[in-house]
Amino acid sequence: MRILVVEDDQLLNHTLSYNLSAVGYIVDGALSKAAALQFLKKQDYDLIVLDVNLPDGNGFDLCREMKERRPDTAVIFLTANDMESDMLKGFELGADDYVTKPFPMSVFQRKVAALLKRIVTQSGGDFYDDGNLYVNFSELTSTLAGQTITFTPLEYRLLKVLTKNPQIVLTRQVLLEKLWDIDENYVDEHALTTAISRIRSKIEADRHTYIKTVYGMGYMWIGGTQK
Repeated sequence: MRILVVEDDQLLNHTLSYNLSAVGYIVDGALSKAAALQFLKKQDYDLIVLDVNLPDGNGFDLCREMKERRPDTAVIFLTANDMESDMLKGFELGADDYVTKPFPMSVFQRKVAALLKRIVTQSGGDFYDDGNLYVNFSELTSTLAGQTITFTPLEYRLLKVLTKNPQIVLTRQVLLEKLWDIDENYVDEHALTTAISRIRSKIEADRHTYIKTVYGMGYMWIGGTQK
């Protein structure tokens, strides 16, 4: 999924962008309202992390403008103020959450993950989309950087298990159990290893790493981390 961080504190902007990228999100950073609007003209985002106070305006105005164009984009406001009136104003504009500075990065990451997971659940979409790789599990169609790619039924089933459990180490045994189909066709260790290798060859050719091997245990979906 794609996130825009709008924060004029350069160090905090970099820290947020780095930590969100590290867990698999596609992240852009803007230091001002004007820079954010330029990003929004070129790209849609699933989530905007938005500072209330910006050097050329305020986050409330940017939120209002953005929501008029794409009301389904989620917003988390960042602020040094914990005033109830500011929080209420943010929620009235359609914000999904409000975080007061300073905050632990681990807690913030969990807030983001929970919010984005809720968005996917509410949309009812059976797909994976991080802005680079798109996989539709209902239609069995996929694209990488806009180009069509093809997966076998087994590879689609494996991708679905991995993408629905991001940042979690899935042992080979767990994967083998989940890959049994409705006709109980057995998937052995060799087939699993081959499927992992084929998926990697198809989606990791553009300098993104999607699947991490955890030696002695299994595999973990890390979602498009730059090599």
